[in-house]
Amino acid sequence: MKTIGLIGGLTWLSTLDYYRLLNQQVQDKTNGRATAKIYMYSVDFGEIKRLTEAGDWDAIAAIICKAAENIEKSGASCLLVGANTMHKIADEIQSSINIPLIHIAEETASAIVKKQLTKVALLGTKYTMQLDFYKNKLAAKNIETIIPPADEIEYINTAIYEEMGKGVFLPERKEDFLKIIQQLKMQGAEGVIFGCTEIPILLKQEEVDMPVFNTTQIHVNAAVDFALN
Repeated sequence: MKTIGLIGGLTWLSTLDYYRLLNQQVQDKTNGRATAKIYMYSVDFGEIKRLTEAGDWDAIAAIICKAAENIEKSGASCLLVGANTMHKIADEIQSSINIPLIHIAEETASAIVKKQLTKVALLGTKYTMQLDFYKNKLAAKNIETIIPPADEIEYINTAIYEEMGKGVFLPERKEDFLKIIQQLKMQGAEGVIFGCTEIPILLKQEEVDMPVFNTTQIHVNAAVDFALN
């Protein structure tokens, strides 16, 4: 079994999900005979959040690339960055290491293609929704992306950074997210990407009446396939 590298702390809540799902998936695929081999480097989310809000992607890249280099030196065979937004600097991270970075948006696009969908809603931080780095990976596989209007983008972004990232998951927030998803469905969305690794903690597939793409689970699936094959 290959060792999976994981940059966590983005946030610690979703990192818990990554650790749990990686081990569960390996255990399931080996009929209970093994769990995952993982090297993890957990960064200070407070620092990353401050730099993200300042738009200082160069400083973020320096931190994340250093973490990636340390993970590679520790002996990992691949790398996961446990946050959708941080894939804004995926090219810089990959350039800093020789092991493959498993790209969350590329893997999500592949999962959407398997479902034969061509138009999906994207929810996440405002950076994930509004910048091109995520949508371009989807467009490369002929997937059209729709996002909420500007006021709802800000609402979702605030909920992620000021509540969910701190472990606060309110019932009223769930209701509001479901309303936003319904509006996007009415605009033609055939499925919805949970493009922030905290959203699958708030909402589950059974609560949404169209296909959900849980990016944490998709990312984990790709890493485990890599590690076991």
